[in-house]
Amino acid sequence: MLLSKLPAIFIASTLALAAPRVDNVLEKMVPPDANSLVGARMDVIKSTSLYQKLIAAQKLPQMDQFAGDTGFDPRRDVRELLFVTTGSRGRVLLARGAFHPNPEVLKGVRKTRHGQYEIWGQENGGFCILDSSLAAAGDVEAIKDALDEWTSGTHTTGPKLISRASGVGERAQIWGYSTGLPTFLVDNIPKASTGIDFSRIFKGLEDVWFEADLSAGLLANVRGTTASDQDAINLRDAVRGLVGLGRLSVPEKTPELLRLWDGISAEQSGRSVTLKGDIAQDLIEKLVEMLGAARPQVPRSRV
Repeated sequence: MLLSKLPAIFIASTLALAAPRVDNVLEKMVPPDANSLVGARMDVIKSTSLYQKLIAAQKLPQMDQFAGDTGFDPRRDVRELLFVTTGSRGRVLLARGAFHPNPEVLKGVRKTRHGQYEIWGQENGGFCILDSSLAAAGDVEAIKDALDEWTSGTHTTGPKLISRASGVGERAQIWGYSTGLPTFLVDNIPKASTGIDFSRIFKGLEDVWFEADLSAGLLANVRGTTASDQDAINLRDAVRGLVGLGRLSVPEKTPELLRLWDGISAEQSGRSVTLKGDIAQDLIEKLVEMLGAARPQVPRSRV
């Protein structure tokens, strides 16, 4: 049970034309089959107001129990994350921080030797503590590939993918680049009734990158490249249509939410589409309050 929760817990504790800032050790562990990267600078994110309100101030019993059982708290001990999706070997989360697992918890857990490292877990999920500051968790085969890349001395895939996310600013605490996201969207997006074939448009996306700065509200950019100018125009117009519908759906009693939709825009240039979001800190706090109020309350038992 504990092992099955590890990747989700790691991720939950987990959004100038220069490439993203990435720990030079993590980028050297990106497997050769990687097609998507998502990075998070947790040391900076943890100091933002948004994180404090959404994560740090919330009661998370599962996370508290995990921290108590293992001696490791992702909310406190992780400095930087790099989530990697591969084409055929699954996903792996690479982390830098302070890793001192409780040996008692690992007793009886299946352990596999891979080179000079040990992987705890089954084929469907596990983790490896390389040293006190470096760890990997996820699908076992993807973990093996990351370990092989780390020991190979080649380290070509990570820097190559990171360089293709040029445009991500140094202030971004969360960023991502993907050539696999369009395929995921094509396979999973519901059929539209608007006359626009979204699956065909997303199928034409060659790659996507995004960035998010949480230091003062939410400042985000998403950029994709389509197969044709017309696909880019269709995607831009679809986003603008959704923004218009969003404005119309704002309740009269919460007119301040119009500012949320006003902060979202879509632009197109040739085959490139750029989506921008700029949501002020006070509106973020309002949304957090609304989400908290909307949570179902557990009814008290009658005596």
